[in-house]
Amino acid sequence: MTAIHYGWYRLADLSGPVVHEIIRLRESVFVVEQACAYQEADALDEHAWHLLARVGTDVSQRPEHGTLAAYLRVVDPGAKYAEPSIGRVLTASEHRRVGLGRPLMRQAIVRARAVHGPVGIRISAQCYLQGFYESLGFDVTGQAYLEDDIPHVEMWLAPPDR
Repeated sequence: MTAIHYGWYRLADLSGPVVHEIIRLRESVFVVEQACAYQEADALDEHAWHLLARVGTDVSQRPEHGTLAAYLRVVDPGAKYAEPSIGRVLTASEHRRVGLGRPLMRQAIVRARAVHGPVGIRISAQCYLQGFYESLGFDVTGQAYLEDDIPHVEMWLAPPDR
Protein backbone atom coordinates (compact mmCIF):
# COMPACT_ATOMS: atom_id res chain seq x y z
CA MET A 1 0.00 0.00 0.00
CA THR A 2 1.17 3.52 -0.75
CA ALA A 3 2.03 5.59 2.29
CA ILE A 4 -0.18 8.56 3.15
CA HIS A 5 1.12 11.53 5.09
CA TYR A 6 -1.11 14.25 6.54
CA GLY A 7 0.55 17.56 7.27
CA TRP A 8 -0.84 20.78 8.76
CA TYR A 9 0.57 24.15 7.73
CA ARG A 10 -0.16 27.84 7.96
CA LEU A 11 0.13 29.65 4.64
CA ALA A 12 3.32 31.44 5.71
CA ASP A 13 4.98 28.07 6.40
CA LEU A 14 4.54 26.85 2.83
CA SER A 15 6.96 27.52 0.00
CA GLY A 16 5.84 29.25 -3.18
CA PRO A 17 5.94 26.00 -5.20
CA VAL A 18 3.75 24.21 -2.61
CA VAL A 19 1.22 27.07 -2.52
CA HIS A 20 1.14 27.00 -6.32
CA GLU A 21 0.53 23.24 -6.25
CA ILE A 22 -2.38 23.70 -3.82
CA ILE A 23 -3.98 26.51 -5.85
CA ARG A 24 -3.51 24.55 -9.08
CA LEU A 25 -5.28 21.50 -7.58
CA ARG A 26 -8.08 23.59 -6.05
CA GLU A 27 -8.66 25.34 -9.39
CA SER A 28 -8.64 22.03 -11.29
CA VAL A 29 -11.44 20.72 -9.04
CA PHE A 30 -13.51 23.79 -8.14
CA VAL A 31 -13.12 25.89 -11.29
CA VAL A 32 -12.38 23.51 -14.19
CA GLU A 33 -14.17 20.26 -13.18
CA GLN A 34 -17.17 22.07 -11.75
CA ALA A 35 -17.22 24.64 -14.58
CA CYS A 36 -17.51 27.46 -12.09
CA ALA A 37 -15.79 30.78 -12.69
CA TYR A 38 -15.00 32.48 -9.40
CA GLN A 39 -12.04 33.86 -7.43
CA GLU A 40 -10.81 30.56 -5.96
CA ALA A 41 -7.79 31.87 -4.04
CA ASP A 42 -9.16 34.21 -1.40
CA ALA A 43 -8.20 36.14 1.72
CA LEU A 44 -9.30 33.25 3.95
CA ASP A 45 -6.16 31.28 3.02
CA GLU A 46 -4.19 33.61 5.29
CA HIS A 47 -6.50 32.79 8.22
CA ALA A 48 -6.53 29.02 7.92
CA TRP A 49 -4.71 25.82 8.67
CA HIS A 50 -4.07 23.89 5.46
CA LEU A 51 -4.16 20.09 5.51
CA LEU A 52 -2.20 18.38 2.76
CA ALA A 53 -2.62 14.64 2.23
CA ARG A 54 0.28 13.28 0.23
CA VAL A 55 0.79 9.80 -1.15
CA GLY A 56 3.81 8.02 -2.53
CA THR A 57 6.87 6.08 -1.58
CA ASP A 58 8.80 9.27 -0.75
CA VAL A 59 6.35 10.73 1.76
CA SER A 60 7.94 12.51 4.70
CA GLN A 61 7.22 15.32 7.14
CA ARG A 62 8.10 17.91 4.47
CA PRO A 63 5.18 19.56 2.65
CA GLU A 64 6.77 19.16 -0.79
CA HIS A 65 7.36 15.39 -0.69
CA GLY A 66 4.98 12.93 -2.35
CA THR A 67 1.99 13.65 -4.57
CA LEU A 68 -0.75 15.96 -3.32
CA ALA A 69 -3.80 13.68 -3.28
CA ALA A 70 -6.27 15.54 -1.03
CA TYR A 71 -6.59 18.88 0.67
CA LEU A 72 -8.76 21.04 2.91
CA ARG A 73 -8.48 24.10 5.08
CA VAL A 74 -9.74 24.93 8.57
CA VAL A 75 -10.57 28.63 8.70
CA ASP A 76 -10.05 30.44 11.99
CA PRO A 77 -13.07 31.61 14.00
CA GLY A 78 -14.13 35.12 13.06
CA ALA A 79 -12.71 34.98 9.52
CA LYS A 80 -15.76 33.45 7.80
CA TYR A 81 -18.08 32.39 10.63
CA ALA A 82 -18.01 33.01 14.38
CA GLU A 83 -16.76 29.44 14.84
CA PRO A 84 -14.07 27.50 12.95
CA SER A 85 -15.05 26.38 9.49
CA ILE A 86 -13.85 23.59 7.21
CA GLY A 87 -13.72 24.26 3.49
CA ARG A 88 -12.10 23.65 0.10
CA VAL A 89 -12.36 19.91 0.80
CA LEU A 90 -11.12 17.98 -2.23
CA THR A 91 -9.52 14.83 -3.52
CA ALA A 92 -7.52 14.86 -6.75
CA SER A 93 -9.41 13.00 -9.48
CA GLU A 94 -6.82 10.22 -9.74
CA HIS A 95 -7.10 9.50 -5.99
CA ARG A 96 -10.89 9.38 -5.62
CA ARG A 97 -12.88 6.39 -4.45
CA VAL A 98 -10.05 5.06 -2.27
CA GLY A 99 -11.27 6.39 1.07
CA LEU A 100 -9.31 9.62 1.56
CA GLY A 101 -12.32 11.86 2.29
CA ARG A 102 -13.38 10.57 5.71
CA PRO A 103 -9.91 10.49 7.28
CA LEU A 104 -9.26 13.95 5.84
CA MET A 105 -12.42 15.34 7.46
CA ARG A 106 -11.76 13.54 10.74
CA GLN A 107 -8.30 15.12 10.82
CA ALA A 108 -9.92 18.53 10.26
CA ILE A 109 -12.42 18.08 13.08
CA VAL A 110 -9.69 16.98 15.49
CA ARG A 111 -7.43 19.85 14.43
CA ALA A 112 -10.15 22.51 14.74
CA ARG A 113 -10.89 21.38 18.29
CA ALA A 114 -7.23 20.96 19.24
CA VAL A 115 -6.51 24.54 18.19
CA HIS A 116 -9.78 26.24 19.19
CA GLY A 117 -11.13 24.08 22.01
CA PRO A 118 -14.30 21.94 22.19
CA VAL A 119 -16.25 24.11 19.76
CA GLY A 120 -18.88 23.60 17.11
CA ILE A 121 -17.77 23.66 13.47
CA ARG A 122 -19.67 25.21 10.56
CA ILE A 123 -19.38 24.34 6.87
CA SER A 124 -20.92 25.43 3.60
CA ALA A 125 -21.42 22.09 1.84
CA GLN A 126 -22.28 21.38 -1.75
CA CYS A 127 -25.74 19.81 -1.58
CA TYR A 128 -24.75 16.60 -3.34
CA LEU A 129 -22.30 15.94 -0.46
CA GLN A 130 -24.86 16.48 2.32
CA GLY A 131 -25.08 12.75 3.12
CA PHE A 132 -21.29 12.46 3.37
CA TYR A 133 -21.12 15.30 5.90
CA GLU A 134 -24.14 13.97 7.82
CA SER A 135 -22.29 10.66 8.19
CA LEU A 136 -19.57 12.62 10.02
CA GLY A 137 -22.10 14.18 12.42
CA PHE A 138 -22.93 17.46 10.66
CA ASP A 139 -26.55 18.66 10.60
CA VAL A 140 -28.22 20.95 8.06
CA THR A 141 -29.02 24.34 9.59
CA GLY A 142 -30.99 26.05 6.84
CA GLN A 143 -32.32 26.06 3.32
CA ALA A 144 -30.23 25.34 0.23
CA TYR A 145 -28.72 28.37 -1.49
CA LEU A 146 -26.58 29.07 -4.52
CA GLU A 147 -22.91 29.83 -4.00
CA ASP A 148 -21.04 30.44 -7.26
CA ASP A 149 -24.04 28.88 -9.09
CA ILE A 150 -23.68 25.58 -7.19
CA PRO A 151 -26.36 24.50 -4.66
CA HIS A 152 -24.97 24.57 -1.11
CA VAL A 153 -26.34 24.09 2.36
CA GLU A 154 -24.96 25.34 5.66
CA MET A 155 -24.17 22.55 8.11
CA TRP A 156 -23.16 22.46 11.75
CA LEU A 157 -21.22 19.98 13.87
CA ALA A 158 -22.19 20.51 17.51
CA PRO A 159 -19.48 20.79 20.15
CA PRO A 160 -18.59 17.50 21.83
CA ASP A 161 -20.26 16.70 25.13
CA ARG A 162 -18.16 17.99 27.96
